[in-house]
Amino acid sequence: MRERRQIVELWQRGDAVALATLVRVEGSSYRRVGARLLIAANGEYAGSISGGCLEAEVIRKAQWLTRNGATMQRYSTLFDDTADIPYGLGCGGTVNVLLEPANTPEFAALMQAMQASLQGERRRVITGLPTSTSPLSRQILSTNLGAPGPVLSLSKDRTRADAPPKLVSHDREDAALTFDEQLDPPHRLFLFGAGDDAQPMVRMAALLGWTVLVIDSRAQWARPERFPEATQVIAASNLDGIAIDEGDSVVIMTHSYEQDRGWLAAVLPSQPRYLGLLGSRHRSALLISEVAAILGWNLERACESIFAPVGLDLGGDGADAIALSAIAEMQACREGKLGVSRRMNPETILEQVAQGGASRYLQLQCAV
Repeated sequence: MRERRQIVELWQRGDAVALATLVRVEGSSYRRVGARLLIAANGEYAGSISGGCLEAEVIRKAQWLTRNGATMQRYSTLFDDTADIPYGLGCGGTVNVLLEPANTPEFAALMQAMQASLQGERRRVITGLPTSTSPLSRQILSTNLGAPGPVLSLSKDRTRADAPPKLVSHDREDAALTFDEQLDPPHRLFLFGAGDDAQPMVRMAALLGWTVLVIDSRAQWARPERFPEATQVIAASNLDGIAIDEGDSVVIMTHSYEQDRGWLAAVLPSQPRYLGLLGSRHRSALLISEVAAILGWNLERACESIFAPVGLDLGGDGADAIALSAIAEMQACREGKLGVSRRMNPETILEQVAQGGASRYLQLQCAV
């Protein structure tokens, strides 16, 4: 996602000359299908399509190869005992790369779709790959409601703006001539708590290109200058005007027992994909048990949605190590690669609650 931001920024400068897109992989490849490399007139570039083995070759030849329009190029990174290592790296696979010039309506439509995705809109991009008998074509559809919506941009050979889009066929020959992709918005991370230990978590999430929102009721902490990499810093004591979706990640880390309890009770019904709770097992167990009672949930239901203590058990100490472990767990969760996490269960909670109440975590206040 960070690369998408960099590509859009380079495009907005107005001096892009060619775009390379990885559309098919056979065998092993460093990058997934959909990886892109945008090249400027001065040789500057954004993005990548390999681990560094193809970039120099593509940058050197892209403008010349696309002088007559878009073209498909096939690159092999397989080792050959009778030849030098191709392109400097033996990834062990073959990749098909779409090269297209940056002065066409199709290219502009794609860049606009990428820009819209960074602003929270979902776009489906259907690209008809160029062949010896047909040029590149492209359709952009809105999919914000989870299904193909209106055609937002058409390839130049279409004449009717209301013509239904030709979607990808399951026929192998047709599918080989079409590249169909979904451009999803950046992953959103909500951090409830604007303490110093939230700062490295914001920085690491921003490196991944995530949209990061920092929320805290303490206005002296919730200041944009403390979190320059955050998308938004909000001083608030409730969720009014803040919508959390099921695909979002949330970490509650105010260091105030009362505030953590309030935020957890407010956020838990939204059922975000990841909900992490900073603190010891005992403190987390007490919070979950109290919030479950507030919501009228049983402990098993509450535990299903909460990662506590937050983060993978990577070892280390301090804010940076905690941030790394939390970001790693969120990334694994959203990619479906989650292994063993430190999770609560009803038995653990009851065991921890039996060790004492929440009085040790409550802030003492003078009654005078």
